[in-house]
Amino acid sequence: MKNLKTLLIATLVSGLTFLYACGPSNGGSDSENTSTAAPAATASADIDPAAKSDSKGIGRFTDVKLDAIDPAMADKGMVVFNAKCGACHKVTDQKVVGPGLKDVTKRRTPEWIMNQITNPVEMEAKDPVGQALLAKHLTQMTFQNVTDEETRQILEYFRKNDSK
Repeated sequence: MKNLKTLLIATLVSGLTFLYACGPSNGGSDSENTSTAAPAATASADIDPAAKSDSKGIGRFTDVKLDAIDPAMADKGMVVFNAKCGACHKVTDQKVVGPGLKDVTKRRTPEWIMNQITNPVEMEAKDPVGQALLAKHLTQMTFQNVTDEETRQILEYFRKNDSK
């Protein structure tokens, strides 16, 4: 009986932790988060979130210079991705909570990708592609406290994955 109670409590805590990690909170207020979902459904109706876009998105990344893929940086990006993004995303076509990210670097600019990772609430509130993604997947992407350096590493991981 004691083991059953412990198992039930552990299951409940795990479920709540997952919901919190993948839920609507990104460090903003509840009113911010609920207000971003409604405009996304209407503002993005004519945008295909799977289509290629040249948008740089909304955030501090306005000019990302890319050289040849750096395998060491990509390996670091894989570690960060698995730790902070892997619960909701895969680098395949598979949708989990969020969309599959296969070929994301072929559909989005480096700036857009980095802004989405570091500024998801504003991107999904104001960026047309971000709004369309939110409308399609119905889940606000959460900010995972990823540094700029880690974000660049994740981008390099995506580039390496998409080059295969």
